[in-house]
Amino acid sequence: MPFWKTVSLTAMSRAQWESLCDGCGRCCLQKFQNGKTGKVAYTWVSCYLLDTQTCRCTDYANRSILVPDCLQLTAELIPRLRWLPRTCAYRRISEGRDLAEWHPLVSGDADSVHRAGISVRDKAISEVYVHPEDVEYYAVGYRL
Repeated sequence: MPFWKTVSLTAMSRAQWESLCDGCGRCCLQKFQNGKTGKVAYTWVSCYLLDTQTCRCTDYANRSILVPDCLQLTAELIPRLRWLPRTCAYRRISEGRDLAEWHPLVSGDADSVHRAGISVRDKAISEVYVHPEDVEYYAVGYRL
């Protein structure tokens, strides 16, 4: 039986925890939160550290230093992060759901997340190329 079905998020080894990330890059997109409703709107603008082709952080080890707003996911924090995409493995496991069939741990193929259209590959643009005042023009028209 796969580890994510038998080991809780809090009991996972670092390697197990890290392997849950499907490499979609969605959590690295800039977001806006409505102050009144609390609803979060995604944009297609990514953190400058995200490689928009591989959908992986280019400096994962130092991301919290280089990007102070970069959030370190923990099992305790996940249930409160309603902005995490519904497809996110951490959110799915936290909610008692299984991994999706396209997840690399299920499919055995790291590119399955891209072929399924779940990742931000060919959709995201780095914040390096977007003026901060123009980020809102890249708002996503639907909830990820």
